[in-house]
Amino acid sequence: MTKRIHVLEDDEDIRYIIEVLLKDEGYELQLSSTFKELKSKLNDSVPDLFILDVMIPDGNGTDICDDLKNDPFTKHIPIIVMSADDQNKQKSLDAGANDYISKPFDIDYIVKRINLQLTK
Repeated sequence: MTKRIHVLEDDEDIRYIIEVLLKDEGYELQLSSTFKELKSKLNDSVPDLFILDVMIPDGNGTDICDDLKNDPFTKHIPIIVMSADDQNKQKSLDAGANDYISKPFDIDYIVKRINLQLTK
């Protein structure tokens, strides 16, 4: 069965790179640029993994991670948080993130981290 990943990233270029990369790996993707958009898409289907950027227009990825991990509907879904500011790493892990990836990221590294979360 194809795994579905929901990517919350407001930077169009980064979102595009992740989309192409993960589609090439055989994943099904949902893409959002705002938390509001992510929440509306959850009504349609639930992903197998979330990838969250920290800095988005209508929220903070660590707060969103905390929100998703405290929601009975989504708390079981692994979350990878991405940020260009490594000061967000501990905040993300404290909020319940299963993994953290620093930007800029290596393409092979991000695929490896995603595969690790989806095979647990």
